[in-house]
Amino acid sequence: MSASISRLRRAAVESVSGLPRQFWWLWTSTLINRLGAFVATFLALYLTVERGYSASYAGLVGALYGLGGVVSSIGAGVLTDRLGRRPTMLIAQLSTAASVALLGFMEDPVAIAAVAAVVGMATNASRPAVQAMMADIVAPEDRVRAFSLNYWAINLGFAISSTAAGLIAEHGYLALFLGESGLVLACAVVVFVKLPESRPATTAPADPQDTAASSPAPVSMLTVLRDGRFMTVVGLNLLLAMLFQQAYVSMPVSMGQNGFSSADFGTVIAVNGVLIVLLQIPVTRFIEHRSPAMLLIGSALLTGYGFGLTALAGSVAMYALAVAVWTLGEIINSPTQMGLVVRLSPLHGRGRYQGMYALSWSIASLTAPLLGGTVIDHYGADVLWAGCAAVGTMAALGYGLLLRSLPPAAEPVARSPRGAGAEGAVAPAAGETVA
Repeated sequence: MSASISRLRRAAVESVSGLPRQFWWLWTSTLINRLGAFVATFLALYLTVERGYSASYAGLVGALYGLGGVVSSIGAGVLTDRLGRRPTMLIAQLSTAASVALLGFMEDPVAIAAVAAVVGMATNASRPAVQAMMADIVAPEDRVRAFSLNYWAINLGFAISSTAAGLIAEHGYLALFLGESGLVLACAVVVFVKLPESRPATTAPADPQDTAASSPAPVSMLTVLRDGRFMTVVGLNLLLAMLFQQAYVSMPVSMGQNGFSSADFGTVIAVNGVLIVLLQIPVTRFIEHRSPAMLLIGSALLTGYGFGLTALAGSVAMYALAVAVWTLGEIINSPTQMGLVVRLSPLHGRGRYQGMYALSWSIASLTAPLLGGTVIDHYGADVLWAGCAAVGTMAALGYGLLLRSLPPAAEPVARSPRGAGAEGAVAPAAGETVA
């Protein structure tokens, strides 16, 4: 028994050791943010149960929330490279706090839809900056572990907030909106006080006339669009993102139609966060140095067929089992996918590449609610869940074909010239492109 405890303690220490201080402040800000992630999770139930709108209207509002993310993803990616990671995060977080609080007071359906679009825009604007900063400050060999730890923080906060929010919602939804606004403000305070800018600076050439050595090749959004391998990864992620989005729009609507309460949905969706909290770190230790292709194929199948199982759910326990299956796919997919995105991104274009990757999630937020709500209204939820299994199979085939010839990771490590305050922060040498 003592030997097992010792091994667990050693594994835990190895999982968190060696990462720079700046990473842990970024991790803390993520945790605070997700502790208040109430609105996106419960928006569909709020609109259909509390306000009495149809599933199609809830899908429309969810789609507008996604449209806001589509608009902000590309712009935030460019700002992350030009203005910096820290300013982009602060702008996004302050805008989120203000718009979420405003949404709680909206009563007119048109006003609700309009403000939801603004909330989606503000919420998604921080994603490229957070991911780019993490790539800046963590050594290449530690990135999968760092992304996994950050994702663990996201879901630790989500597991707590989803359970609490389901109970709070029974007594009034306004507290959810104001609570999220306050916690996002706290997140912004952490970023402002504790996180220095991490954007890599261009190294000065020995010969001032040598302009080729003074700056890397420029990276524009056109550069990103022409990167065929990367854009295929973005497209495959879009398929999986559309599946994951069904958990927050179609699943609560389907459960509501079947007579389940918001507290029931909160319990079921909390299974996702609890399993990630329990399994993310040990699973990451197992997959950290394995083939991304096989991991992404497996995660796509688990995700698709996990959602497919929802068609068989007639009780809270069966819904929870379906959530457990696709959650395992999510646990494998998230750090693997984010590590692959950084691996395929040039150093001085990380913001734009992360913006395009975030765009796939935003497009999913836009299209998945419309698709899910329409299918449920016209064909029934079982057709939707069967379609999810088919989409997961398609994504698995796509990953298998794309990643057969994935080049080995080869990224030199150098101190980031602008990583002041981030002890131990490392970054690729200026101008280097990740294979």
